[in-house]
Amino acid sequence: MTEQLASWAVLVTRAGTGWEVRRLADHADTELPVLERSLTGDWPGPFVVVVDTRLYFVALTHGPGGMVRAMISDGGLPEFLLAAEVMERYGIEGVEVDADDEEEPPAGDLDLFADAGLPRADLEQILTADLWADEMVAEIAQRLGFAAELAAAVRA
Repeated sequence: MTEQLASWAVLVTRAGTGWEVRRLADHADTELPVLERSLTGDWPGPFVVVVDTRLYFVALTHGPGGMVRAMISDGGLPEFLLAAEVMERYGIEGVEVDADDEEEPPAGDLDLFADAGLPRADLEQILTADLWADEMVAEIAQRLGFAAELAAAVRA
């Protein structure tokens, strides 16, 4: 039996009318420069999605003019290395979270998947649902049409 990896990074690219998803290098889930180098091509380009131990996920893509667009599913987790690097590099403001409040608000560019067909309002709905990070990414993949490819890529 195969198991889903605890942490993983994938590159999601358009392939004709469908999608291609491939797992990135072993350390891509913790090394921001490796993730950024994966973003080849022009805007709109591929997505890099990183799930870190189911606690949060980070997504990156190209924006117009070669800039990188970034978002994090939980803006209250800057104590994790990758989250802190992404927030610092892309100017994402951390979100103060009350210890008694179970809501974990997202931060960054929440229009990141809009060009692919997932509007901000729909993404916010996914990000505020009571889901683990890998479940959020699976829901995004389902809505954009690459769920099967994602599932195959993150199986060990």
